[in-house]
Amino acid sequence: MKFTRAAGILLHPTSLPGPNGIGDLGTEAHHFLDFLANAGMKIWQVLPLGPTGYGDSPYQCFSAFAGNPLLIHVPGGGDHFPTDTVDFEHVIPHKRALLHGALDRFVPNDRYRAWVEQEKEWLEDYALFMALKEAHGGVSWTDWDSGAAQRDPVALASWRGRLGDDIERIRREQYFFFTQFHALKKGAADRGIQIMGDLPIYVAHDSADVWANRSLFKLKEDGSLIVQAGVPPDYFSATGQLWGNPIYDWEAVEAQGYAWWIRRMRAAFHMFDLVRIDHFRGFEAYWEVPGDATTAIDGVWAPGPGAKLFDAIAAALGPLPIVAENLGMITPAVEALREQLGFPGMSILQFAFGGDGQAKEFQPHTFPRERVVYTGTHDNDTTMGWWNSTGEGDSTRSTDEVSREKAFARTYLGTDGKEMNWVLIRAALASVANTVLVPMQDVLGLGGEARMNLPGRQGGNWRFRFSWEQVTPAIASRLRELVDLYDR
Repeated sequence: MKFTRAAGILLHPTSLPGPNGIGDLGTEAHHFLDFLANAGMKIWQVLPLGPTGYGDSPYQCFSAFAGNPLLIHVPGGGDHFPTDTVDFEHVIPHKRALLHGALDRFVPNDRYRAWVEQEKEWLEDYALFMALKEAHGGVSWTDWDSGAAQRDPVALASWRGRLGDDIERIRREQYFFFTQFHALKKGAADRGIQIMGDLPIYVAHDSADVWANRSLFKLKEDGSLIVQAGVPPDYFSATGQLWGNPIYDWEAVEAQGYAWWIRRMRAAFHMFDLVRIDHFRGFEAYWEVPGDATTAIDGVWAPGPGAKLFDAIAAALGPLPIVAENLGMITPAVEALREQLGFPGMSILQFAFGGDGQAKEFQPHTFPRERVVYTGTHDNDTTMGWWNSTGEGDSTRSTDEVSREKAFARTYLGTDGKEMNWVLIRAALASVANTVLVPMQDVLGLGGEARMNLPGRQGGNWRFRFSWEQVTPAIASRLRELVDLYDR
């Protein structure tokens, strides 16, 4: 599917300003839409919006269908939280208390009841899963009472009776989330802005999806992992990345006509205008690591479902406005699959100047029009953090390699290295690639302290927030001038 020539900003809603210590879907999100419109931006890309679990990562959610209650806007609250970071440890109990008060005051109406009925296919499993998780002290479902863990019908009926109030509260949370999200989506559409979502290939082991659909995953009888997902050693980590996600039993998924994936993609396109699929290469072949491994080094490549999955989804849903995240160890077979499906791939300008032999494909003079270009992604350092790095302590590059990279970047870009964030933004916008997305941190020229995620780091990620004091009128004007200049 061809994308029109446009530019946008990558910003997760948790990073928005506002009270209560975390960004949400309320007033400040609509204010951000105004900023995007004034700056000539036509896309707002967000990270996955599901309810976060381990490590507060939006890529490890309790559901592939539900929304994150922390993103629900609740009036009132407090301003005693830091403005430049999300202190999850203190924000979560504070926000939950505010939300519970609002839910207690909510009077169910016909619109709410109709929504619950419409979404019951995923909502009932999710609400029961979360209520059971709370009743078991928050532990993983594999450590629950055996009747609940194994979904014994008699046991589940008993638990539903005991947890009725909690289940209803969780339904109401989801209604609040989706009501606010679709109001935001309408606000975006009214301003000519598309929202791009992010869909991880895998779901969390501790999720309603796995608990309710065990036959679709490679699990032992007790629900523990036979194998787990990850990637081999790469740019980000010398030992690879061990994700801990269960791997699909693709034969079982196919035997059901890919029904679960079709439901997942239908839900995604109901929310988003465009969808980026994270780790697209796993559909051609994926890195399979033993379930009890402690690093991702000792894995093997196993075949993915290939085009059959997407053919089934397209047959059910029509044309698929999908961006394929094709970074990392990408083979000709992965690129052939992506091109067969007609999904644009990604290029990262921060990767364009190294000496590893793959840099050229990230250089603007090699871009095709059907490409989505980033200065950096949520997994990269900010552009200023990258540019100011010496390479000290880097497990994948030496200081000499970093020096050569910077020298080549100066020559290629014709710059003395000042305002490197704007140099990369201009290079991206000037390219022939139809789509350009820039992290908000790069628009603001922030350093490595504003990095969203460091792959492999167990804590301290996903915390960045900006403030409106950082967003000067000159920034919006500068972006607008560039998008007008380069016909975006």
